[in-house]
Amino acid sequence: MLFDFANILIFIVAGLIFIFGTLLLGWFLRPSKPDPVKETPYECGEQILGSASVQFNIRFYVIALIFIVFEVEIVLLFPWAAVFRPLLKTMPWEVLGDMLVFVGILLVGLAYVWVKGDLEWVKPHRGPRKD
Repeated sequence: MLFDFANILIFIVAGLIFIFGTLLLGWFLRPSKPDPVKETPYECGEQILGSASVQFNIRFYVIALIFIVFEVEIVLLFPWAAVFRPLLKTMPWEVLGDMLVFVGILLVGLAYVWVKGDLEWVKPHRGPRKD
């Protein structure tokens, strides 16, 4: 039993030596020549104007989160179909009922998000109009 823990310890030590060894080797081998080209703005080539903490549209994250939630739930349908296929012959209504409840909850969530307007990139303003 002690031999098993020794294998794990050797593995951890070898991993740490690999990590810190490659970092140290890179530190010795890389050139340290500051160049004006290296200090220019990254990728775009335009000079930086203003602060780095710029306000941006949060809608991207809301839509991405909604997509991930529904994508994960839809991915759960495939294993469900594979596991419960044999049960469809013995008790089809119970198995289909469970899945209909699951899909119904997804549809209610989708309807809620749709009615709320969270699927639109530009959300309509619901306050009084200023003409």
